[in-house]
Amino acid sequence: MAIATLNVIAVDCPDPTALARFYQQVLGGEIKNEGKPWVDLHLPGGARLAFQEAPGYVAPSWPSAKESQQLHLDLDVPDMAEAQEQVLALGAKALDLDDDGGKRDFRVFADPAGHPFCLIRP
Repeated sequence: MAIATLNVIAVDCPDPTALARFYQQVLGGEIKNEGKPWVDLHLPGGARLAFQEAPGYVAPSWPSAKESQQLHLDLDVPDMAEAQEQVLALGAKALDLDDDGGKRDFRVFADPAGHPFCLIRP
């Protein structure tokens, strides 16, 4: 029997509204509490991401043997090339695009606040 159920995934960042808008453009959904220190993104299907203002925020480094990436999101995409073009246009930064000629089913990016996320070919 489970002890708890997942309520929300909260992400520290310097600008909660800007990061919520980035993920809204990537994942869809509805933003609530824009302009506040805690901004919610209610995703289609019921999941929720929250973005929390963190004064002095320092982005995780990727990859690093000395520091962890803290967390990352794996996002399934139907067309890797198209999704890559779109997230880069939204302000993502490419971290690792070497998918070994298509043999590796993921590519790694950083969102505008520096959090790593992967586009995954299901």
